[in-house]
Amino acid sequence: MLSIVLFAAVLAQEPQETVVDDVKTLVSRLDLGQYKATLRGLTRFGDRRQGTKRNRDAIDWIEAQLKASGCTTTERMDYVFDPAPSTPGAPRPQVELNPAGGTPTGGRIGRNGSGPGGASIFGYRARTGVNADPMAQPDEALRELNREPATNGPRQQVYCTKIGKTHPDEMYIIGAHMDGHGWGEAANDDGSGTALVMELARVFNAPDVETERSIRFILWNNEETGLNGARAYVEKRQSLQGREDPPGSRRFPEPRWLAMIQHDMMMFDHGAPGADGTVSRDQRPEADVNIEFQSTAELADQARELAFLFKAANDAYATDYPATVGPHMTNTDSTPFMNIVPSISLRENERGAQIGAGWNPHWHQPTDLYSTFVDDDFRLGLNAAQTTLAAVARLAGASIVNRP
Repeated sequence: MLSIVLFAAVLAQEPQETVVDDVKTLVSRLDLGQYKATLRGLTRFGDRRQGTKRNRDAIDWIEAQLKASGCTTTERMDYVFDPAPSTPGAPRPQVELNPAGGTPTGGRIGRNGSGPGGASIFGYRARTGVNADPMAQPDEALRELNREPATNGPRQQVYCTKIGKTHPDEMYIIGAHMDGHGWGEAANDDGSGTALVMELARVFNAPDVETERSIRFILWNNEETGLNGARAYVEKRQSLQGREDPPGSRRFPEPRWLAMIQHDMMMFDHGAPGADGTVSRDQRPEADVNIEFQSTAELADQARELAFLFKAANDAYATDYPATVGPHMTNTDSTPFMNIVPSISLRENERGAQIGAGWNPHWHQPTDLYSTFVDDDFRLGLNAAQTTLAAVARLAGASIVNRP
């Protein structure tokens, strides 16, 4: 894996002018309209709940889009999701709401888990959860599309790989989860991250782009059931890293992992709930891209360096929104990797202190629809894409070849 020293060297490096121009050119190939079109296409499959036909149809569509974008080394990974029946136990504690509205009993809450529900922020919070009521979705056609329940059994997830020219045996992993639930379209959670990864695959796999190291673009399944797709990938493929197959071929089905970068909920940063439990309809002026590492991970130091490298890329190349770095990456597909390889997650909000406190009222709800969001929201997702593209272009040694 890359060391802290190497990450720091990349951060401190004064690249040659041609490299700067190449990164800037690659970032300019990201387009708001194209990002929206990719996300809009994905939402045609409803909430894409794992274990359903709509999930399988979405995987077929994603694979076709990746191949059409030039990512010819596209593959699927099979695994089985068949968990043991849950053991009955005490229900998880819920934040009680007062009868007048959506605020917790007592109004303000404490810091560092001292308040109701264990929230780690001051201020109001709103209830969060997963909508399981089909009738909460007023759109009859969408309700019917989402009606098939999940069943246990075989699963698939799709990925494609940009093969490095000089170091095909080393690889950066860029991921997002394509499954959702809640009887909506899972547009933000996590269509926004899926579309982002697909757009990065499009840019990096253009005919005039080369990279020194490999990049894998993967769309996880079964995130909403407990990161099961990512966990299955680690279990099946960790031991295969760096093996040349067949020997002498310079082909590496599983290049050695250098870092894992996850994207999960990219678009909605409208601020905290107010006293009535509602959230502003407008993107807040101080909206930002949250880059998180996990301070308790065995590779926390390396992950922190990686996170700040991404922040530097945002500073240099993002067009609209800044980035911040936080130490509490959790509940996303980078978690199974974090003790194996430096891992970070890009999000719209801090996962524990903000999303978990109700900053996004559409999370796992019927209102997580493409039509819910506006260009200020989509642009936040695009800026996250700019951030990752610029950082990975530097790390993987991307260049534009055959210039006229």
